[in-house]
Amino acid sequence: MRGEYKVPDGKLVAVDVEVEDGQLAKVSLFGDFFLEPDEALEDIVAAVTGMPTTAGADTLGKAIADALDDDVSMIGFTPESVGIAIRRALGHATTWHDHTFDVIEPVSLDPALHVALDEVITREVASGNRPPTLRFWDWNAPLVVLGSFQSVRNEVDEEAAARHGIGVVRRISGGGAMFMEPGNCITYSLSVPTSLVDGLSFERSYAFLDQWVMGALADVGIKARYVPLNDIASEHGKIAGAAQKRFAAGAVLHHVTMAYDIDVDKMTDVLRIGREKISDKGITSSGKRVDPMRSQTGMTRDDIIAAFLTHFRTHYNTHTSAYTDTELTAARDLVDTKFTNPEWTYRVP
Repeated sequence: MRGEYKVPDGKLVAVDVEVEDGQLAKVSLFGDFFLEPDEALEDIVAAVTGMPTTAGADTLGKAIADALDDDVSMIGFTPESVGIAIRRALGHATTWHDHTFDVIEPVSLDPALHVALDEVITREVASGNRPPTLRFWDWNAPLVVLGSFQSVRNEVDEEAAARHGIGVVRRISGGGAMFMEPGNCITYSLSVPTSLVDGLSFERSYAFLDQWVMGALADVGIKARYVPLNDIASEHGKIAGAAQKRFAAGAVLHHVTMAYDIDVDKMTDVLRIGREKISDKGITSSGKRVDPMRSQTGMTRDDIIAAFLTHFRTHYNTHTSAYTDTELTAARDLVDTKFTNPEWTYRVP
C-alpha cells in the first residue's frame, strides 16, 4: 500500500507499507526530500517498523524523532510528515484526489444565512449526505461576523453599527471579526471530511487546506505565503484571514475572507479593534480603503472569484452543485433559533 504527502512549502514524502497481524511489517520510504546522513533513512524505517496500524501520525512521528541522533538533518520534511504518509497508505487519511468536491458558485443571500450554511453544509459532509464542498459567498446586506470566542463589546461599537444599519452575528469558528458589506470581500468555505487533515496539527491543517488558493492567487498575479497561524499575506502585507471548526461527527469547516475593497472609515467606526489595526498600518486619513485584492490584481471581484473557481476545478475532481431546499430551510431555522438569538450572540458579552 502506498501513501504520499506533499509537505506545505516542502518536499514529497512517499511510503510503501506492508501489514501483518495489525503491525507495520515492512516500510519503504522515498521522496525528493534531503536527509543527512544517508544512514538515517534506515533509522527512520526501523523506528516505525513493528508499530501498530492504529498509531496516529503524531505517535509515528514521535517514534521517528526519538530514534534519530541530534546530528540528523531532515530537510524539506519532518517526522510527522512520514507519519501522515503512512496513515494515508493505510487508508486512515485521504488526499485531495481521493474526493470529488461539490462546488457552489456565489449566490447572493442574507450574510447571516451564509453563517448558518457553514454549519449545515459541514454537518451534511460529516453525515455523508454531501461530498466535500467548496462554496463561495455572496451577500446582499452588511454584517459584522464575530469569531466564536470574541467579546461583542470589545469588538463592536453597537451604536455605530446600528447607525450604519449593520447587524452582528457570531459564527461557529474562532478567529477575528469580519466586516462585510456587499462586494467588499471575497469569502469561501471548505467543508471536508476529517480524513483529509488526518494527522495534521491545527496549525498545519490551516496551511494544508489553503494550498490550492496559493496557486489561485498566483494565477491572478499575487505571490502569497501563509503566515501562521491563520493569515495569508503578499509582499505588501496581509490579504486574508482563515478560521476553522472541527466537528466531532467527522468533518472540518475551513473558511477564508480576503479583503477586496473595504471602507476604512466605516469599518473603524464600527469595529473597535479595527481602529487599533488600522492605526498600526498608518492609515488615519479619511477616505482610505483596504483593497489588497483589487489594487494588487487590477481585477473585478467577480473575475477573481471566477479565476479561483477555474483553478480549483482544473486541479481537483469537481461537480457543480447548488444548495438544496432542505439545506436552505435548515439554515433559515438556525438563523432564527441560534445566529440571531441574543443568547448565542452575547454568550461572550
